[in-house]
Amino acid sequence: MNKKALEDYLSGLKGAEGGYPFGPDVKVYKVMGKMFALVSQNEKVPRVTLKCDPVDGEVLAGQFDSIVPGYHMNKRHWITVTPGRELPQGMVLDLVESSYKLVVGKMAKSD
Repeated sequence: MNKKALEDYLSGLKGAEGGYPFGPDVKVYKVMGKMFALVSQNEKVPRVTLKCDPVDGEVLAGQFDSIVPGYHMNKRHWITVTPGRELPQGMVLDLVESSYKLVVGKMAKSD
């Protein structure tokens, strides 16, 4: 999965906005001001850091070399994914959607 396809998917989620609050090296995606994804910008193969359930993150990191505890994030609640041959595109998109839903699920219904 290339960076453009990943960022197009992230941008297409309802209420999602991308920006560079930490500088040009990482694009941060938020929904209602809450981060749910960070995409590296200056790497040949982009990495995406996603929010996750702690148990799921531990299991995924144990099963796949392409998934590690969140880079520069809370290692319990975030994972960093390197899309590639090991992870099919559908799985990466499912992880993105799960991250988005974790954040949206904690919002008030009025939001």
